Amino acid sequence: MTILKTYARLWTDDLDHALPLLEQLTGEQPHLRLAFEKVGLAAIGDFLVIAGPAEERAKYGHASATVVVEDLDALQATLVAAEATITTPVTDGPTGRFLYARHADGAGVEYVEWNRQLVGRLIRA
Repeated sequence: MTILKTYARLWTDDLDHALPLLEQLTGEQPHLRLAFEKVGLAAIGDFLVIAGPAEERAKYGHASATVVVEDLDALQATLVAAEATITTPVTDGPTGRFLYARHADGAGVEYVEWNRQLVGRLIRA
């Protein structure tokens, strides 16, 4: 099981308002931008910006980071063996598959397995 990328999560009301500063700080443009349910997401540098009304963002606030992994099934086996609790089972999403877990120490993390196209474009490029 390999970690491909880790994102710190940033929360904002307005994605378009938040991105210019992050573009300046990282020297990059967003490499991923999409809508998921009722929030907007943008990945820029090592940040995942989650935007939308506070009540919608709160649905995802139980995770402190988003971690992209090579093999979500292998990761899940590792988590279970380490007595983590899977709080959201493996679910299909717009970038591939994801799950949420609470580690035995209480840390909450979203784990994502990107589809091959994204891995090729953003990791293996």
